[in-house]
Amino acid sequence: FVEAGVRVVDLSPDFRLKNLNEWKKWYSMDHSCPTLVDAAVYGLPEANRSLIREAPIVANPGCYATAVQLGLMPVMGMDGIDHSRIIADAKSGISGAGREASQSKLFSEVSENFRAYALDGHRHHPEILQGLKAFSPKQDINLLFVPHVIPASRGIFASLYVPFLGNMNLSDIFEKWYQDSAFVDVLPIGINPETRFVRGTNRCLISVTHSSVSGNAIVLVVLDNLVKGAAGQAVQNMNIMFDLSERAGLDNLCIVP
Repeated sequence: FVEAGVRVVDLSPDFRLKNLNEWKKWYSMDHSCPTLVDAAVYGLPEANRSLIREAPIVANPGCYATAVQLGLMPVMGMDGIDHSRIIADAKSGISGAGREASQSKLFSEVSENFRAYALDGHRHHPEILQGLKAFSPKQDINLLFVPHVIPASRGIFASLYVPFLGNMNLSDIFEKWYQDSAFVDVLPIGINPETRFVRGTNRCLISVTHSSVSGNAIVLVVLDNLVKGAAGQAVQNMNIMFDLSERAGLDNLCIVP
C-alpha cells in the first residue's frame, strides 16, 4: 500500500513503538517492516494532529495508552510534578481482550468479578512512556501502570495519581489544553466521569482534582475502548489526513457489542 502511494491507518501495534528492540521485547518477534517505522506517525490526534495530516502511515494508539496519555499530557511539562512516582490504575471492559474464545473471557469468569493482570508489564506501558516523554524530554519518567478487567463489555476508566507540589488550578490548565479538541472534554470541578457517559462514542471525559491530603493530582479519564480507544480514533485520524471534519462519521452511537 505504501509503495503504491496509499496512506494507511494501522490499528495493529506494529508502528506504535519507534525503538525496534523495545518492540521485539514486548511482541516477541522481529519487526517485518523495519524500514517503514520512521515514516509512521503515532496517531493520537491531541498530540500529533499536524504530523498526522501529512503522514503516510498512522499508528493508531492502544486503548489504555490513549486514556493514560490524554490524562497526563497536560501536566508532564509542569514544575512541581514528581515524574518518578506517577501511578496509572486502569480498568477495561472485556472487549479490550479481543474476540477469540478463551476461558478467561467466558461470561461466568467475567461476570461479578474484578481482576488485575499483566503485573509484570503491559504492552501499552512502553507506548505510554514514549508518548509522555515527548512532553517532558528532560525528565526521567517512572510510571506504575496496572490494568484490570471489569465485568462490562466495553469502556475504560483510568485513575491517574500524580505527585504535585504546586498551587496552580490544574482544571484550568486541562481546559485550556483541550479547548480546541473535538472529542476531549474536561468536566467542571466536582463532577466525575463515568464509563456510561461515553459508551458508544468517540468522546473522552476527564476530571481533575488536587488532593490537599495526599499532595496528589487525581486525574480521572473515561473513554470507550472500542471507539476512541480503537476504530473511532482510526476514523478521526483518517478525517485529519484528508482534511475532513474530525467529527465526520463519528456522531452516531456504536453500540455493538
